[in-house]
Amino acid sequence: MMSNKIYRKYSTGKMRNLKLLKSLQSSELQGPGSPQCLAVRADTGSLLIASHYSITEYDPRTGQVVSEASLTAEGFLPEDGSGTVVGLQDLAELESACLATAGGDVVLFNLNTCQLECVGSVDSGLTSMSWSPDEELVVLTTGQETIIMMTKDFEPITEVGIHQDDFGEGKFITVGWGKKETQFHGSEGKQAAQRRIQSAAAWDDRRPRVTWRGDGQLFAVSAVCPQTGARKVRVWNREGVLQSTSETINGLEQALCWKPSGSLIASTQRHPNKHSVVFMEKNGLLHGDFTLPFSKDQVKVKDLLWNNDSTVLAVWLEDMTAGEDKKVNTYIQLWTMGNYHWYLKQSLDFGRDSQKAPVCVYWDPQHSLTVHVVTRSWTSITYDWGWTTERSPGLDATDKANVAVIDGGENKILVTTFRQCVVPPPMCAFELQLSSPVNQVTFLCQPQRTNQLAALTSDGQISVYSQGGLYIVSIKIAILRINGNKMKSVESPISCHKLSRASGLSPVLPCFRSEIEVDGVVVSMVHCFQSGTVALQLEDGQIRKLLWDHPEPSVEDWRDSSGCCINFPVSCVQTALCSISGEECLLGLTDRSHLYAGETELASNISSFLVCNDFLLITTHSHTCRCLQLSTPSIKGLQAALASDGGQNDETLRRVERGSRIVTVVPQDTRVILQMPRGNLETVHHRALVLAQLRKWLDRLRFRDAFECMKKLRINMNLIYDHNPKVFLENIENFITQLSSINHINLFLTELKEEDTTSSMYPRPDGSLVQTQHVSGQKKVDVVCDALRSTMESMGPNKFFLSILTAHVKKTVPELEIALQKVHELRVNPSEGPGAVSAEEALKYLLFLVNVNDLYEHSLGTYDFDLVLMVAEKSQKDPKEYLPFLNMLKSLEPNYQRYTIDKHLKRYRKALQHLSKCGDEHFPEALQLVKEQKLYSEALRLYTADRPHYKALSCTYAQHLVEQQQAEQAGLLLWRCGELTSALQAFAGSSSWRNAICVAQQMPLPPDQLALLARDLAEKLTEQRRYSEAALLLDQYAKVRSSSVHLICCLCLLQIYMHNRQDITETNLKPALLEAVGAQTAFLEAQAATFTRHRTRLAVVREQKEKARLDMLDCPDAELYSEASSVMTGSKYSQSNSRISSRSSKNRRKAERKKLSLKEGSPMEDRALMYALGEIITTEVHSLLKALVLFQFDKQAEKIQLTYEEALQMMEAAVPEVWPEGLQNSQAQVNLTGPNSTANSIMASFQQQQQQQQRPAASQQGEQC
Repeated sequence: MMSNKIYRKYSTGKMRNLKLLKSLQSSELQGPGSPQCLAVRADTGSLLIASHYSITEYDPRTGQVVSEASLTAEGFLPEDGSGTVVGLQDLAELESACLATAGGDVVLFNLNTCQLECVGSVDSGLTSMSWSPDEELVVLTTGQETIIMMTKDFEPITEVGIHQDDFGEGKFITVGWGKKETQFHGSEGKQAAQRRIQSAAAWDDRRPRVTWRGDGQLFAVSAVCPQTGARKVRVWNREGVLQSTSETINGLEQALCWKPSGSLIASTQRHPNKHSVVFMEKNGLLHGDFTLPFSKDQVKVKDLLWNNDSTVLAVWLEDMTAGEDKKVNTYIQLWTMGNYHWYLKQSLDFGRDSQKAPVCVYWDPQHSLTVHVVTRSWTSITYDWGWTTERSPGLDATDKANVAVIDGGENKILVTTFRQCVVPPPMCAFELQLSSPVNQVTFLCQPQRTNQLAALTSDGQISVYSQGGLYIVSIKIAILRINGNKMKSVESPISCHKLSRASGLSPVLPCFRSEIEVDGVVVSMVHCFQSGTVALQLEDGQIRKLLWDHPEPSVEDWRDSSGCCINFPVSCVQTALCSISGEECLLGLTDRSHLYAGETELASNISSFLVCNDFLLITTHSHTCRCLQLSTPSIKGLQAALASDGGQNDETLRRVERGSRIVTVVPQDTRVILQMPRGNLETVHHRALVLAQLRKWLDRLRFRDAFECMKKLRINMNLIYDHNPKVFLENIENFITQLSSINHINLFLTELKEEDTTSSMYPRPDGSLVQTQHVSGQKKVDVVCDALRSTMESMGPNKFFLSILTAHVKKTVPELEIALQKVHELRVNPSEGPGAVSAEEALKYLLFLVNVNDLYEHSLGTYDFDLVLMVAEKSQKDPKEYLPFLNMLKSLEPNYQRYTIDKHLKRYRKALQHLSKCGDEHFPEALQLVKEQKLYSEALRLYTADRPHYKALSCTYAQHLVEQQQAEQAGLLLWRCGELTSALQAFAGSSSWRNAICVAQQMPLPPDQLALLARDLAEKLTEQRRYSEAALLLDQYAKVRSSSVHLICCLCLLQIYMHNRQDITETNLKPALLEAVGAQTAFLEAQAATFTRHRTRLAVVREQKEKARLDMLDCPDAELYSEASSVMTGSKYSQSNSRISSRSSKNRRKAERKKLSLKEGSPMEDRALMYALGEIITTEVHSLLKALVLFQFDKQAEKIQLTYEEALQMMEAAVPEVWPEGLQNSQAQVNLTGPNSTANSIMASFQQQQQQQQRPAASQQGEQC
């Protein structure tokens, strides 16, 4: 079964160091002999230890033995302790541990029952045992130098010899390009080909080593070749088939380990002048190496071990020669690789005591940075490391943004100062050389001194470095070492190794100042200089506050403002103190990418984070970099911000390359240094940091710093004004003085826009007090341009001449004429002095700002031909294009000349003004211009009413108004200019009856024509439902009475109240209304009855026609009858149709209606019935209802309205029956011909019928297919 392992990708090495989080040492376990093999249970984390006598399951966290079984009592090992366990493996699926002995037994140890079971035995003995990563296969090497492969149920698959003459299935193809002896061998010369192969080292135990690839498809075996005595590596596949054999490598040693997530096999090789860790590919060829920091014969490599995510390689070494005390030293080194450079990150020195020397080393299968060590004296030590970036705190601008990278292979610290340069690893700004490998580095958290660092080496020495070199310094180190649950702080002169050669300082040991008891194991500590707070994190995630500056240092629980105790849910590998909404909070990032603020989870996809001043910067696994301000949001707001995807103009979010991590942020700057997965560095200016810094500079009136940053980072210059318009306008002179450069001022002016960037592109942060206060009633661009122009003119018009031109041109309506005039004045009166420009330079600059054609036309609009020539000469225009035109203009009269120029420039209003001054001979041209450009109002203002041209313009304007459906205004114009006949027609057309009557009486009209006019106007007013006006008009001017109920009522009321005869209302008017109600009700009932009768008859006619059609289809001669009936039908009306074909459309419609007879049995009775049904109700009761309501006949009004509504509902319900769907289409298809048909219409209808007949046929064929 596949073990439940989680592999995570981390950027190995690079600009991060390994920091020891905790080390758990347990000495409670004791036993006879010494441990020989070690394994870790993946599910419980307990240790499985096999010794010369027994196998034990031990929990180092509790110090308890979980289970134990004797191997000697069962006879698997001899009782004298001479036996050897050659392999041990935890089998999670079987809940057992499998071990192999040198005697040949394979034993299963049941972890639940503590029973031992021998599952197999090899007579020749076993030399090693190795299980595949998925625990499905096991490989055993025997004393006869064979390989036995079995399943997890210990069923044999194959047995082959270790030493094979064949290369394997992956044998190289040779093309015969010569032998090895004739090939190039580098500096060693051809003697390298004849060099004798070196046998294995004397200390080599000559046992085979087996290692599996991470996916379990291949395994490698390193064994001593019987012929040469040297080790060779062979690679086998899962079926036990040899794949490849390594080339002969002199000095190859016994250590062997396959990189879990790669194709490289690690081993060690002893060269004549160095000792290296080498890497081989699966085809047996070497692929890279690195040199161990020891001399040639100083150490021997006992084993190599990769952690489960392939980021760290552990090298277990031991001195080859004993010292004076006849004891050897033991080391464990942790190496990482980045940018093809190997870094020694941690060096553990176990001393010369043989009882403290490790005998078993094993990486934890679940936690990639946890390693377990068991010493000869049965002491177990568990080391937990975490990745960390050692950077300077960045408290002020003197901080150089230092990042220190440990490179213990050469006892160096690589320091890069990112404020000054960005140097990718393994290069650096400078190196610090020490005498021993470095295990930890830290920077001083104190203003003005943050560039100082301290280094802890593997021999326990602390070196302090400063910018001026190394010196003996008395410093206070808050926490020196964590020992179990005790913390110690020191205060003493510390030994330093001077960078310069003049140093002879002797080391001084530190002394402990105080000791503080902590209830738990401290795994991290963080200090905030601003608040002086020191926070501790325990291994289970609990948070403590260290009161270290008190007379009696103590530790207390971490509490929030409400007094509640705050802890992390799980342990975090990186912590940082910050202030969120004024409350101090501890942030923590776990190795599973969860970011916590106390016990609140902020996000679950965080790859790195950094607190910089008031900002929290994070990178996520969704390839974004977020920069959030901590002063404004609460923890919930921060949580919501991290969960959101960000808007279009969200300044807090930036997309970055996949796998990017934060290295550092340059203090008091906008630069963020990111490192990519492949190791290269990138500098980004995060928008949130940039805008925050810009706002600070603008608040402090540091316009130059803000401008330079915005220019470099392409921030919209409008922010300088939009941030605080009032302050900017008050400090314009300061702004101009700081920028000083004409180019910078011009750049600012050319980027001005009406858009408020603080509400669109760069929204203000929440809680910002500064609000935009634009000048009311004026446009922003005009305000800024005018303010800058006036200030520059007062400071020095000659110096800022180009910027003044820019201010004119950039306005909402460009003032090109003014700019050109200033250039012309400069040409006439050249300025002198420093910084002055010539007219040619100014004109050239204008041509850069404005299109040459636009500038030429505007110069032409000044009517200054010298200026026009000056612009034309500087442009790329051909003189043949403009000289004839200019010469023609010069020959014209001044007013007509300006008219011609304005018309050319399409400035028609100005052209009309100049043309009106040219005399009467040009009036037709002016009238034509007015008509074309619709300049009627301007023309009437230019010509006085006493001139004859005014009447012509008025008539033309009136004609235009009539065309625009404004006849009443046209009538007023005509009346004013004395055209009474035309005015009367206009008023009559617009139903302006009062004006029409006045004009008619002014003309004057004869009485009969006046009455006729009144009747026409009354009819129009009635159509517009202006009944009272129509009644008044008829009564006073036409002397007639209307038949309309409403008109009668209005007229009656008008007469009644005019002559003060209210009694007529009761005697005449109301009885007449009641009589009208009865007549209207009877009419509606008759119409409803007629509709019902026609509807019933239509159904009968349609049924008869359908029955006749079906009967005719059943007749054998149906087709003949159909054709004959068509001929008869067509000939029946052919003569009558021909007689009326030439009639008018009105008469034609009348003739069509004659054919629609309601006589029963007529050929077109159904169509006549449909027509009659459509014309049933053509009356309206609206006027009668209004009159009834007026005189409080509510019941009568309600009755007639109900009757009318019932009739309408009955007719609406009958619509689908009378006019069914498709009836119109079918009628159109049947009646192809007729008196109104043409050849084209007949052909079009015929083609439409053909297409509709083809569609059903095509669909039937598709169904059959």
